[in-house]
Amino acid sequence: MTKLKGFEFWKNTLKSARFVVAPMVDQSELAWRLLSRRHGAQLCYTPMLHAQVFVRDANYRKENLYCDVCPEDRPLIVQFCANDPEVFVQAALLAQDYCDAVDLNLGCPQMIAKRGHYGAFLQEEWDLLRRMIMLANEKLSVPITCKIRVFPEIAKTVKYAQLLEEAGCQLLTVHGRTKEQKGPLAGVASWEHIQAVRKAVNIPVFANGNVQYLNDVERCIQKTGVQGVMSAEGNLHNPALFEGINPVVWEMAEEYLEIVQQYPCPLSYVRAHLFKLWHHTLQVHHQLRDELAKVKSLDGLIAVNQELKLHCQKEIAQLKEGENPQGGLPFFHWICQPYLRPGPKETCKENGTSRIEGSTRGKRALEDEEDGTLDSLSKNKQKKKLRNPNKSFDPSLKPKYAKCDQCGNPKGNKCVFNMCRGCCKKRAFRETADCPGHGLLFKTKHEKSLLWKSGQSSLEKLEETTQEAEVEEALLLKEAIDGVA
Repeated sequence: MTKLKGFEFWKNTLKSARFVVAPMVDQSELAWRLLSRRHGAQLCYTPMLHAQVFVRDANYRKENLYCDVCPEDRPLIVQFCANDPEVFVQAALLAQDYCDAVDLNLGCPQMIAKRGHYGAFLQEEWDLLRRMIMLANEKLSVPITCKIRVFPEIAKTVKYAQLLEEAGCQLLTVHGRTKEQKGPLAGVASWEHIQAVRKAVNIPVFANGNVQYLNDVERCIQKTGVQGVMSAEGNLHNPALFEGINPVVWEMAEEYLEIVQQYPCPLSYVRAHLFKLWHHTLQVHHQLRDELAKVKSLDGLIAVNQELKLHCQKEIAQLKEGENPQGGLPFFHWICQPYLRPGPKETCKENGTSRIEGSTRGKRALEDEEDGTLDSLSKNKQKKKLRNPNKSFDPSLKPKYAKCDQCGNPKGNKCVFNMCRGCCKKRAFRETADCPGHGLLFKTKHEKSLLWKSGQSSLEKLEETTQEAEVEEALLLKEAIDGVA
């Protein structure tokens, strides 16, 4: 069968998909994909899979793809991260019978991608990317696609996209942020970059970034001219985003949990989804946040979900006519709606500090925590306080430690050198000395070694003397026998 390319692939295989659910690590599993498809999504990606692990580990293949065979879950694109053409193609060949295309992840900006040398950290290695895509395009029976982040310069982004197209990429997803734009520094995605790429290439383009409601999808398509729009965060907070509705959270949560019972997945995935869906409600009902974090079974998660639902229904029953949502939200907290990630300035204000010029993030002021009241403590310290009400975070009550003479770390109370263990070990080794306080016995062991060696030499001398006496005795005996003869 002839492999379709470009727009033919998009129209015939992907059914002209416009509403796309992004590949999300541990979050776009089969159960979530099915929920999203029921509520308007037309195309889904698997979570990002590691090509090298996929090739060598049969269990990894089984858990992440082979067990997820479901007729409803098509069209489907499998995404891999890789930095070796041969490994990428081997993984793609093992996956191609279970999907409609294979995607190369060139957009992940996280530290794990930097350490593994994949994702957005390959975007400067154009020769390597050309070889990877050309080889995959030649060997695979399904099309190869790519998901990228932009460069700060539009012109360089356009050249980058054209290079991928020339190498054999049949569909391009463009996330309109640079690899530095993540977390509190995410900011607004640049649709101008996406528009420029769309005009410069002759393959379908999906846009990613700034999608919170269905009207954002329509505006993005009109502004950029792309064939489809991909959602990640927006989809996690409202899986009915592509339907253009904002349902109550428990409806989506209950439907998702029913699907999970039919298509099981790790409990950590389910918990993470419930945290996203109930995000705004958990800002109100803090005690249920801890319960959701602690339960260790699917039944436990279902019970907490039911408890959250009952709390919200009580609030709804007590609502006064004309009452508006609190906290600056467009809807009441029990309605599926986007979460706007605070930028650096907002983060600093939330943490109780003013922004220092030139800094990118703020830290909670220490003096705010001196009184130890629950409201002034960080969330982590609040949890510790709940577990141990007598615990105090007052800096003045902290024990004072004597410092190591060498490095300033706390010294050992019984150290003979007045040092921490690390510095003491170095000195004791260098001087062949003992420090009983730290359990370091270099001098003792050295002396035992010398004693053992001296004992060995004494034993050897004794053995030599015995052997000489035996030889001498044998010679005398021989002489006596000869004399008798």
